[in-house]
Amino acid sequence: MMTGSGLPKIPLLGMTLEELKEVAARAGLPAYAAKQIADWIYRKRVSSIGEMTNIAAEKRVWLDRVYETGVRLPESRVGSADGTVKYLFPVAAGAVEAVYIPAGGRATLCVSSQAGCRMNCLFCMTGRQGFAGQLTAHEIVNQIHSAPESAQLTNVVFMGMGEPFDNREAVFRALEILTSSWGYGWSPKRITVSTVGVMSGLRRFLEESACHLAVSLHSPWPEERLSLMPVEKAFPAGEVIRLIRQYDFAHQRRVSFEYILFEGRNDSVAHAEALARLLRGLPCRVNLIRFHAVPGVPLRSSPERTMELFRDTLNAQGILCTLRASRGEDILAACGMLSGQRTPSPDPPCP
Repeated sequence: MMTGSGLPKIPLLGMTLEELKEVAARAGLPAYAAKQIADWIYRKRVSSIGEMTNIAAEKRVWLDRVYETGVRLPESRVGSADGTVKYLFPVAAGAVEAVYIPAGGRATLCVSSQAGCRMNCLFCMTGRQGFAGQLTAHEIVNQIHSAPESAQLTNVVFMGMGEPFDNREAVFRALEILTSSWGYGWSPKRITVSTVGVMSGLRRFLEESACHLAVSLHSPWPEERLSLMPVEKAFPAGEVIRLIRQYDFAHQRRVSFEYILFEGRNDSVAHAEALARLLRGLPCRVNLIRFHAVPGVPLRSSPERTMELFRDTLNAQGILCTLRASRGEDILAACGMLSGQRTPSPDPPCP
């Protein structure tokens, strides 16, 4: 939407309380009006500034000339046979995907933090398509705010397109909005951030956030991990784990390591034993993930029995390990399959 001067209006969704105080000051409103605006945006979820009835009418008119709520509905949806739903959201850099995953009493939304990704992991569709641009805090928060199931969500995971700590300023602003009393007021325990181990963002996260952490590992051996994940050269897994060991997680967060199993590549008992040695003494869990085929990638998913043996070996070594259920593979919504491509959808556009 445009202002009278032809410039696009500035979205209020995705602004922190400090930023909303600046908005209030520009409008000639007292500082406390920032919390009123935040309440209308994040709690009452209004669709227009005109609905903010505890703000003087003339001030609302002024605000509406420059700002908008910034709600952007997904432009399409695709539903899976297992109940998973994939949404396509327009962003300045093109489009990104978010995935809604219902499971028992949990309702999780997997959100994106970048359009594309710079990490170039061999097994990931997002990484293989290249990097298109960073998402703003507005574009990240909007996925959560505007998903049709938003009111039912119990958890959010930053495991969609992109590396969260490669876009750390926007991601940390989104986390602040999600967990602050003036924002959505979520417990940090409802949020998990996944990373390949970008150290500067990880260190800040460990110091400032109580949200859960997931680290993409995929091999206990540096050379092998490097062949799967080029980021191993800049951020070796050993250094990532040493950094994590410096923090006490007993009463703060859950730490998990994501491990995709590739047949004949990283799925042997020797791998499991090496992984147990690498993680021994660190309160954590390992999530084993099935590989989902990516065009042009010569990797295959490990057989079920191999995955179970890997899991059982880790558990016997004292490392809590689970085999994650695969969801949404039939709609290209499973782990590593997001691409943000606009493709014909069997479902009608979102209203």
